[in-house]
Amino acid sequence: MDKELDMKQRIFILIGLAVAALTLAAAAVAGTVTATATITGAGSLTLSHGSTGSVTDTLDGSDQTASWTLPLTVADARGTGTGWNLTVTSTTFNDGAGHTLATTASSMTGVTSACVNGGTCTNGTNSVTYPITVPAASTAPTAVKFFNAAANTGMGRFTVTPTIGVSIPGNAFAGTYTSTMTIAAVSGP
Repeated sequence: MDKELDMKQRIFILIGLAVAALTLAAAAVAGTVTATATITGAGSLTLSHGSTGSVTDTLDGSDQTASWTLPLTVADARGTGTGWNLTVTSTTFNDGAGHTLATTASSMTGVTSACVNGGTCTNGTNSVTYPITVPAASTAPTAVKFFNAAANTGMGRFTVTPTIGVSIPGNAFAGTYTSTMTIAAVSGP
């Protein structure tokens, strides 16, 4: 009986040692892995625009304002968070027959912005207040800021849409007037 008990004890000890060895072996295989994601800001700050702007107005003897929108696409793929701003300048509306509208005829009455569908972005924090007179002269003068994305905002791809009002005086000459508007995206808020 002692031999039988001694044999059972040896078996239990061997089973216990085997379980302990397996537990130690399992613990020895565990480890940690550090994952690294390198993101390169290889892109740039870009600006593209939609169609040309056009307004139609019928003179009735009173001062009027005709409005149009200009959809812009701004993409900040730099990955720096330095922010950006949009600027505008223009030439005076001219009908080619010596008639012009005032150099203060165009103004931006407001601007909306939104992430382009299907993308993730950090909405731009805009500190510009409206309305803003679009500067105009026979040669385009110094541009003014009409939208900005503060530092650490405006990252990704956006649609920025300014609404532009054109003041038409009641004593304007009938005709087709044109103006060249220059819009730029500049780094920094």
